[in-house]
Amino acid sequence: MHRILAADLARLPELLDATRRAAAEALAALDDRPVVPPQDAPRPTPLPERGTGTEAALAEFRARWEPRLSASAGPRYLGFVTGGATPAALAGDWLTAAHDQNSNSAMDGAGQHLERETTGWLRELFGLSDAHTGTFVSGATMSNTAGLAIAREWLGERLGVSPADEGVAALGSVRVLSGAPHSSIAKALSVLGLGRAALVPVPTLPGREAVDPAALDRALADTTGPAVVVANAGTVNTVDFDDLRAVAALRERHDFWLHTDAAFGAFAALTPEHAHLVAGLDASDSVCVDLHKWLNVPYDSAVQFTRRRDLQSRVFANAAAYLGPLGPDPDLVHLTPENSHRLRALAAWFTLRAYGREGHREIVERDIACARALGERLDRDPAFRLLAPVRLNVVCFTLAADPDPERLTALREAVAADVFVTPTVLGGTAGLRAAFSNWRTTPADVDRAAEALRAAAKEIA
Repeated sequence: MHRILAADLARLPELLDATRRAAAEALAALDDRPVVPPQDAPRPTPLPERGTGTEAALAEFRARWEPRLSASAGPRYLGFVTGGATPAALAGDWLTAAHDQNSNSAMDGAGQHLERETTGWLRELFGLSDAHTGTFVSGATMSNTAGLAIAREWLGERLGVSPADEGVAALGSVRVLSGAPHSSIAKALSVLGLGRAALVPVPTLPGREAVDPAALDRALADTTGPAVVVANAGTVNTVDFDDLRAVAALRERHDFWLHTDAAFGAFAALTPEHAHLVAGLDASDSVCVDLHKWLNVPYDSAVQFTRRRDLQSRVFANAAAYLGPLGPDPDLVHLTPENSHRLRALAAWFTLRAYGREGHREIVERDIACARALGERLDRDPAFRLLAPVRLNVVCFTLAADPDPERLTALREAVAADVFVTPTVLGGTAGLRAAFSNWRTTPADVDRAAEALRAAAKEIA
């Protein structure tokens, strides 16, 4: 064994303890460090010929890179829809690395069994029936891609062909209908060979991002052969929800696969006040839920649910002697594009076991309350105006006067030390989004964010 590697092995408990201290210090400093520090990159260094060991590597990381990392694990990182990592999820993720499992085969199957238990808990959390089976993937983009890959095979089943075997050309022209799809849907269609042009926009309800069911009905009537409908349970800008029951009811007259993108909107099921927003989710043929958002597990983690695991394994089956037969209950290697993946389920298992439905409901309800509070503060401030009502956990707003992208960029950069928000455009108007999904966020963070925005708006005026 290399002498430095051997020395690190001999000191492993000491090195892990030093790493623990570094992690604890970084987390303890989240309130004081800039949410997004200045974006200067250190001068690149050449690959070292001789290493210096873990202790020196840790010291260099802390000096060169740690100060440049954002406080994305903290309570005022409101860009995108970024959760943090609950204490239990962090513990689970550390153990994931320590045990270093690639549990995709029944020949070494403990990790598979843990993942199945965890997806069962998640299915129950989101109100899905046991007709759905779940599989962990890396994020919402991969979850949407996997769901649409299964939909692609379903289209083939309806037409008497198998695109998994014969190629996507066997399907001919395909139409994928949606009101306000996430950008990952078009990306998935590109990856799957269906093409971005297959995505057909359907009119939404007036002043909404939710699809107009009557317009969807007409679009389906104009479609020859089976189609795919992508419903939205929580849109990016305004967290709007399609009427999932009304969309599913259209299957009485039209032949289509229903994929629902519920990346973070699925968590509305946890709160009685908002559970009606996801009523009908179980009728979906496939469902996307992103876990590194509101479940607050570390990146990367999402789950993909479907009613047609048989089609899923037909798409992703991997034939190799060392993998063993496919069997009636497919190993995970046959269910996603990955032949191997880390035991992502462990972090989710830990946080669900540690805090249960009640604990995660409290996180969701507190984040919703914080979003409402920020929306109310901005609505009262003459410098701002809301671009949409605060339906759940996202505040979409802009400057009341001259909301051009340059001024909004200046505003966003001016508050970056205290709060991180991201740019958007809604109805042709440039704006900003503040998305609440972190388990640490409290009303005090809302006050600090609102005050920073108020002061910055006054300054750039």
